[in-house]
Amino acid sequence: MVKEIKRDKYLNESIARKGNGFIKVITGPRRSGKSYLLFTLFKNHLLASGVDENSIVEFAFDDDEFIDRLDKYFPDEPTKIWINKKRGIYVVNSKKFRSYVKEQTSYEGPYYLLLDEIQNLDSFVTTLNGFLKKPNFDVFVTGSNSHMLSTDIQTEFRGRSSQIRVRPLSFSEFYGFRGGDFASAYREYAYFGGMPAIMNMPRNEEKTDYLIDLFEETYIKDIVDRNGIEDTDSFRKLLEILASSIGSYTNPTNIENTFKSALSTIYSHQTIRRHIDACVDAFLISEALRYDVKGRDYIRGNSKFYFGDIGLRNAFLSYRQMDPNHIMENIVYNELLYRGYFVDTGTVEVNERNVEGKYVRKQLEVDFVCNTTQGKYYVQCAYRMEDETKRSQEERPLKNTGDSFKKIIVTSEDTLPWHSESGTLIVSLKDFLTNPNSLDI
Repeated sequence: MVKEIKRDKYLNESIARKGNGFIKVITGPRRSGKSYLLFTLFKNHLLASGVDENSIVEFAFDDDEFIDRLDKYFPDEPTKIWINKKRGIYVVNSKKFRSYVKEQTSYEGPYYLLLDEIQNLDSFVTTLNGFLKKPNFDVFVTGSNSHMLSTDIQTEFRGRSSQIRVRPLSFSEFYGFRGGDFASAYREYAYFGGMPAIMNMPRNEEKTDYLIDLFEETYIKDIVDRNGIEDTDSFRKLLEILASSIGSYTNPTNIENTFKSALSTIYSHQTIRRHIDACVDAFLISEALRYDVKGRDYIRGNSKFYFGDIGLRNAFLSYRQMDPNHIMENIVYNELLYRGYFVDTGTVEVNERNVEGKYVRKQLEVDFVCNTTQGKYYVQCAYRMEDETKRSQEERPLKNTGDSFKKIIVTSEDTLPWHSESGTLIVSLKDFLTNPNSLDI
């Protein structure tokens, strides 16, 4: 029997938005559990709360079993409208779909429309706008492309959409399913990540094969096809560079120079920027912008990129470059996003005397600047702090922010939470990942 994975955070967010008059948009990377959330967890909630099954209309726009149901409507018109048949890119005929919904519903209600991969519906914004005008419809949709969904819906619906961002399993979700001791669970998570499907795979070889296939056949193929990328070799090399540089600042111009000098290849920074944006839109990677803490402004030109799932990154690199510090930093970043923070990387400028006694400007790095409606947090990742010198080094940029916002150092070392003399909270990785209130100890 397959054990159920708890996604209580997203289920509760979905339940809280029932009947609010908005289109509920569930976004996230492919295979991260959006369909499971909608068609299993949320549907089971509706049934358990007394909703009649006939009042729930389900449709998956990437599933031929659902699409075939539309064939009887307007038989002279195609059900699949092919954008690129060779690459398998199509959208579903919205006219036929609206007829299908009309047949399944009446003026009474309410009806719950659960629509999966809505970006594969032709004119989906117009269709959803039509559903918004029906007071007996409560609409939940999923999609795997942030640009096609979030941008269009926010523009067209003018504040009448509500987004729920689903991510691969957080460590707490992973640990709640797996159990066992923290150290071995973290090693597994840092190696294979949190894609839900691997949780019921008993063998490591099976997990590896799944992640490699998912990266190649779903993510790369989808990004290449949807964005018309012709030079796939250069695009794959770009992904290798990004995967190898998590935790390091980079920018399209520097990457362009790498292609010129090391690979003797022309790959313009404009094209690189577009291809990076395509990866961000597919939720494969996230971009953390560089923020001047004292100047209170963004520093254009350099960003850090992190993978939405560390297991996909590791499998793509064939489990090379398994630096525990950078992997931990990626995991901490994803956890901060999971908790709802807006996360940037930080720069603090200080004036210091050099060996000649002259003042020079230096830039110190704060790993993460986390903003919430309640305030701001500064978070440093320190895999090891062997002695006072190392701790002082990690704490130095935090002491120079010039404000009183909460400052935290997360370390992999096993330690109880404690505060330094300057007020910085030192917390173990275990406490940080397993305690949702760990930043407020």
